[in-house]
Amino acid sequence: MRILIAEDERPLAKVLVKLLEKNNYSADAVHNGEDALAYLDGGNYDVAIFDVMMPKMDGITALKKLRASGSQIPVLMLTAKSEVDDMVQGLDSGANYYLTKPFHTKSLLAAIRAITRTQTEVDTKLSFGNITLDRATFELSSPTGSFRLANKEFQMLEIFMANPHHIFSAERLMEKIWGYDTDAEINVVWVYVSYLRKKLTALHADIVIKVSRNIGYALEAADDKEA
Repeated sequence: MRILIAEDERPLAKVLVKLLEKNNYSADAVHNGEDALAYLDGGNYDVAIFDVMMPKMDGITALKKLRASGSQIPVLMLTAKSEVDDMVQGLDSGANYYLTKPFHTKSLLAAIRAITRTQTEVDTKLSFGNITLDRATFELSSPTGSFRLANKEFQMLEIFMANPHHIFSAERLMEKIWGYDTDAEINVVWVYVSYLRKKLTALHADIVIKVSRNIGYALEAADDKEA
């Protein structure tokens, strides 16, 4: 899951990015509302966190413009303001949740889970073939064993298992997992595909990450694997 943070306090933004990455999210940070809308226009984010007081364009205005564009991305508002009217304005403008500063990191993580939670708890687990991926524990398992996946391994396999048979280009995976501003080379995608393939083999998986040369990668049943 990829999260955009719009926070003009740069030290706080940096802390939030590290916190989210430690908890197996990918995160990018911008420092004003205009940049937030520009980043979100690319459609590569699953959640947005907006501070209210920002230069160029405040969080409430950015949120209203985002909703006016038709975007339904979950938005969490952060602000030092604690007055009821401010909270009401944020929620009425389309925010899904509201946290006032200072806040506990557990509260932030719980809020993100709340605004991205599907209607049933069973949806925290993705299954395909004999493999299950637990979104809550980051555990990849089969009847023969399990692994706890590292951050980007988890994010990549989550994309594949949520969209079996769908082909993702290396460029698309880079955008979703590493972001636009990454210094990583495109071959890092193949490196992580290799990591996941080894874990699937070790678990005696009946599914495989299939490579379509010059096109991309897809999760398929093992019987569909190219020789």
